[in-house]
Amino acid sequence: MEENTMNGLFQSVAQNVVFVLEFLAVIAILFAAALFLEKAAQKKRGVRETVFTTRKMAMVGMFSAVAMILHILDFPLPFAPSFYKLDFSELPILVGTFAFGPAAGVMMEFIKILLKLLVKGTSTAFVGDLANFVVGCSLILPASAIYVFRKNKRSAVLGCVAGTIIMTAFGTAFNAVYLLPAFSELYGMPLESILEMGAAVNPFVSEGSVVSFVAACVAPLNLLKGTAVSVVTLLIYKPLSPIIKTGHRM
Repeated sequence: MEENTMNGLFQSVAQNVVFVLEFLAVIAILFAAALFLEKAAQKKRGVRETVFTTRKMAMVGMFSAVAMILHILDFPLPFAPSFYKLDFSELPILVGTFAFGPAAGVMMEFIKILLKLLVKGTSTAFVGDLANFVVGCSLILPASAIYVFRKNKRSAVLGCVAGTIIMTAFGTAFNAVYLLPAFSELYGMPLESILEMGAAVNPFVSEGSVVSFVAACVAPLNLLKGTAVSVVTLLIYKPLSPIIKTGHRM
């Protein structure tokens, strides 16, 4: 079964090579932005730290593996088509990002997706995988951008609120402008059919309206995910922080 998954993954890559290259470019851009953010925060705080130590890389791998498991344990919601699923994989990643910085957060998002592809493959022509990565980064980057400059409870709360709002707004717009058309093209499904699937399960979706589709199906999903992940992170991060950062100065 694992061999079939790998063969299917390689075939999907070959068929959608341009989209995969775009995916890799997005990863590189977000990682560069996170690295710049982290260096700027270090300069402002007057410290110089190695971005990736051996211990930090080990912790990144561990958090990524936990995130991958949570990503696989996704589930559909009644107000959206079945290919939109809720998962809480950003929970360990947000905790790890607060502990180790924005660059580590983006790396955890990438490793999570890579592990998921190796274990499960893709059922959305990589569109869902790109969506999960980019939308996840739209939560952790704003949250860590606020927290990394001033590490206190108030900054953590503000970061989580800002991250949730930005993820909800960005994820909704990104679906409307890019992901839905890309899914339609790469998966061979007319956009009208996708919108009909939304209208069939959500009465607030108007026939043929992309705007009502993303507003009624995508926005609530992202808001629910961001809120749940933020609340749990704020509850568990402080007790876990001494354990996570033992032997690591941050």
